[in-house]
Parts: sequence; structure tokens; C-alpha cells
Amino acid sequence: MKPSRRDFLKGAAAAGAVLLTRPIGALSGPLGPAPQFATERASRLFGGRWLAHADLHNHSLLSDGDGNAAAVFGSMRGAGLDVAALTDHSTLSWGLTQSVCAGNTDCQSVAGIDEASWALTRALADGANQDGTFVAIRGFEWSSPTLGHMNVWGSERWMDPLHTAGGGTGEGAAQFAHDEVKLPAEQMTALDAIAKASPASGAGMALFYEWLRAAPDRPVVGGGLDGVVGFNHPGREPGRFSNFAYDPLMGDRIVSLEIFNRREDYLFEGTDSIAVSPLNECLEAGWRVGLLGVTDEHGTDWGYPDGKGRTGLWVTSLTRAGVAEALRARRFFATRLRGLRLDASANGHPMGAEFSHTSGPIIFRMDIDRGDEWTGKALQVSVLRRGAVMPSVQRVVDVVVPGPSAPVIEFTVDVDRADGDWIALRVTDPSVGADGRATGPYAAVGNAIAYASPFYLNA
Repeated sequence: MKPSRRDFLKGAAAAGAVLLTRPIGALSGPLGPAPQFATERASRLFGGRWLAHADLHNHSLLSDGDGNAAAVFGSMRGAGLDVAALTDHSTLSWGLTQSVCAGNTDCQSVAGIDEASWALTRALADGANQDGTFVAIRGFEWSSPTLGHMNVWGSERWMDPLHTAGGGTGEGAAQFAHDEVKLPAEQMTALDAIAKASPASGAGMALFYEWLRAAPDRPVVGGGLDGVVGFNHPGREPGRFSNFAYDPLMGDRIVSLEIFNRREDYLFEGTDSIAVSPLNECLEAGWRVGLLGVTDEHGTDWGYPDGKGRTGLWVTSLTRAGVAEALRARRFFATRLRGLRLDASANGHPMGAEFSHTSGPIIFRMDIDRGDEWTGKALQVSVLRRGAVMPSVQRVVDVVVPGPSAPVIEFTVDVDRADGDWIALRVTDPSVGADGRATGPYAAVGNAIAYASPFYLNA
């Protein structure tokens, strides 16, 4: 059943109690329940920027989660997160002021949020938000079963796939044929080529993208122009956002691609079948996104699990506006480790930045830290570029985590823009076995613990 007003007040009180235990301006010191992983928050590469630990993808009983929405923000604040979002699914209930499910949670998991639960999510986020200490964000997950799921954060209005033609137009047919029909590989490859060459390719996302470009006060259906948008668990649904068909009018609006979701590394999604790595496909289509890590929590331990995805945001202020600015700048990294700090630059530009470069050396600087126990730890950094199925690994750099008074990591790589206009940095732990789908150079570098958002090269 839906949370009652009493549930909401209890959840808000719990969140408030947690907030009172943390100092104003908490970014000036270590946060989190595990002090052995406490790290300094000030950027060593760029003055005036601070690390905020974030989880931007979570669910509750308002859609298909297991827990009371009133407990979400208090749990995530108690777990030491600085930024948290509740993003229950939107599927087919847009325009309904009260759910047709009438408290039936099995039904709610199918119908998703409605106007009443959308309003409740605002109340919960506003009740938990405290500038300078904890940022609570309302969002929703546009959830097409065929095309894919997308998070929208901070918008006044919401929309669902049912009312934006999110049923797909044939994209993903080849992957479906592989998984369900078991067609021969040559037939699947031909089917995929036909779908991608179709004049309708990309049409499945068109109405939702049009809604995202419209102003919130547009009559009747409103719009999501005030929201920040990201691609979720790319490839879990076979349509892959119309095969990542690029819409130049949405180039600045879609800011992220989930690379860690739950415990999965989506670099490899579908690559043991016939699919291209989602990272390679997305960036080669023209999208300039940052890389996000999320728990996609459907249980009741929001914020606590280690080993699930989470995000580090480099913010100039711990406010909703500051978080939105960092997201739009792609100034964030994905990790699976609570408390990790990762910062990176390329020729002095921050992660997620676009800068001019045609050919020649690029100097990379990286700041990695996870407390005293990690000083001297051996890691590897893979420099990823354009590939065919997987991104190509241009170089693997052996690095050692520096102590707090030691210089940051620095290395130089010759980069030619003719080999691709993006560069991603993947940090791995060679002491932990690689993903079971890893082949070639990926099998030799161990398990991924973090990705910096890509750098983008202009002529």
C-alpha cells in the first residue's frame, strides 16, 4: 500500500535526525559510516570543487521497489551519501490523479507512479533536502520495456512511455531474436542491419525527446525542459534507445550513461552475443555523456551496499543547482566502492570536458584515494578509444595510489583525433579477477573499480 501521511512524517523525522548529526558545510571534512575510507573532499586538481558522494537511481513501493518511500532519503543520508535521488518507474499511469491500483503493490509495480505519488515524492525530497549538507532530488525513470529506461531528475512534470509511443519500432529485434528465438548468427546480423538502416530508426524515442524539449508550462502534457536526463542500464532492454540514434537537439540535454548498475559493468553488456559495447555504441553515435554508477536499489537498504554502483560528483556547491551544474558539465565519475575519490584531467581540462586537440601528446593527471589503507595500492588505468565491438585499449598504465602529501598520478599518451574524438579512463584492480565476459586486453587488467567521464576532442 502507499505510504500514509504518518509514514511520511516518520520518514522526514528520521531524515532530520540524521541531518542534525552532521555539521553544516560537511564537505570540508570526511563523511560516511566507514571512517577508514574517509578521504579529503577538496579537489587536488581544480580549486573550488568538492567531492560529493551520490546515488541517483533508487526505487520504492511507489513502483516496483520493496520499501516505503518515506524511508528512502533518511536511509541514504544515514549511509553517508551527500546526494540522493528517488526515481520510481513511470510506465503507464500518466494523467491519473489516483492510481488504478488502489494500494495493490503488485499492480503498482506494473502501473508505476501516478500524479499522487509524484506529488508525494516532491514532499519527501523537499523535506529531506538541506543546502550545504544533503541534496535530495525528485526524479522518475521513463521505463519502456523495449527501448530502454531513462532517468529524469529535477523536473516539475513527468511522463511515461505509454503516452510517448515508447513501444519501439523494431530496434533491438536482432538481440531479441538471439535471446528468445535463437536464430543463427548470420540471420541476426542481417536483421540488425535492416533495423538500423530503416527510415523509422530512431522514431521510438522521438516523442519522448520532444517532450523533454518542451517547457513545463506547455498546455495539457507539460514538458521536461527543466530536467536533467540520463541513459539507464544500457542494453538491458534490447532496443537500446533506438540504437542510440543521435538527436542533435538532445545533445546537451542527455548528460549520462550508466556504466555501473547494481553490480554489473555495462561496458560488456551484450558483447558475449552480437551486440556492441554500450559505451562504444553510445559515444560513436555522437552522444557526449558522463559515466554514472548507481545502485538501482529495489530493496530497503538504500545507500548502504558496497560493490554496487555509485557516483562521485565534483560540485562547487552542495545544492540542487550545484548538483545539476556538475551533471550538465559531465563532471563526475562512476565507481563500485564506497568512499572512493577519483579526479582526472587531460591537458588541464576536467573529466567530461570538450577541448581542441588534433594530434600529439596529452598529459593526464589523476587523483585516486580511499584512505590510508589504499596508499601504495597497485592499480591499472586503461585508456579507451573508439573500437568496433569493444572500445580499443590504446594503453594500460600501471599506477600506485599516492599518499596525501605525494604528487598525483601523471602520465602522457600520444593521441590522434583521427582515431576517435573521445577518450575514457577505466581504473581496474589487477588483484581481482576480470569480468567473465572480458576478452583480449580487458581480461588482463582485472576488475573495474571506477570510470572517469570521457574527454571529448574537437578539431
